[in-house]
Amino acid sequence: MNMFFDPHFWDVKTSAELWVLVGLLIFIGIVIAVGVPKMVAKALDDKAAKIQSELDEAARLRAEAEAMLAQIRLEKAEAEAQAAEMLAAAEADARRLEAEAKVRLEEALTRRQALAERRIAQAEAQATTEVKAAAAELAAKAAEDILAARLAGAKSDPMLDAAIAQIGDKLN
Repeated sequence: MNMFFDPHFWDVKTSAELWVLVGLLIFIGIVIAVGVPKMVAKALDDKAAKIQSELDEAARLRAEAEAMLAQIRLEKAEAEAQAAEMLAAAEADARRLEAEAKVRLEEALTRRQALAERRIAQAEAQATTEVKAAAAELAAKAAEDILAARLAGAKSDPMLDAAIAQIGDKLN
């Protein structure tokens, strides 16, 4: 401020600062007259509007991403629930199939045991029949031999003929 009170400051020939001040004031006046502040303000407003639109777009994208994340979490929960249901159903089917297989196995074992018992009974009956037949055949042969020996000594014996007829009836 002291320079304004200096008497040499107002001397046009020697004061360069005065001319710089005047030039600066003229330049500022031209800048204002041309509308540079309005252009700068408009450019700043445009930039602010662009930034605001980008922020709005980012907020919209974030909301959309959060909605998608919520949807994915819901789908994941549904898929997990469905998988749990499928697993439970599979376990139930496995238990049911196991029970059915046990029942079928027990039935098959019972049938095989009954079949084996029938075969054993048949084999026993057949063996008994064969033993009886062999015993009867052996008894008949022995009786025949005894009778043949007696007959050789006597021509006809009515008691012997009756016994032979009874043996024939009993063997059949």
